[in-house]
Amino acid sequence: MLEVATSTIFEAPTDRVWAILRDFNGHDRWHPIVAESAIERGEPADRVGCVRRFRLEDGGELRERLLALSDLEQSFTYCLLDTPVPLFNYVATVRLLPVTDGDLTFVSWRARFTTRPGEEAAMRRLVAEEVQKAGLEAIRALLAGKGEG
Repeated sequence: MLEVATSTIFEAPTDRVWAILRDFNGHDRWHPIVAESAIERGEPADRVGCVRRFRLEDGGELRERLLALSDLEQSFTYCLLDTPVPLFNYVATVRLLPVTDGDLTFVSWRARFTTRPGEEAAMRRLVAEEVQKAGLEAIRALLAGKGEG
């Protein structure tokens, strides 16, 4: 099992960051690789068990299930159901924590998964760079008023 963990600090309060991340179907408005997204069966995007189907900018399609969502802990966990890349048993958690020295937010995005032998480095890079880091930088830009919203 491989694990990729990315974290950063945003110059914004946790409630403001959570307002962006809480919408399980909202990543097409901020993540640079997501072109469009929809929740299957018309379920609410905050219902544990809902499935989002989304298309990437490169045309790839994925499905992910929301496994947990906590407003109290400002965290959510999801898993990959279908993906065009060899990521198996993929489960990720995003969690926010207030930084008490200022009105800042610490965000942690952790993913655990397996892949085919020999593809570990490529999949670790994909998750770390194209998913986690790119997503966090897009949120940073959005919070600074430089992104969509």
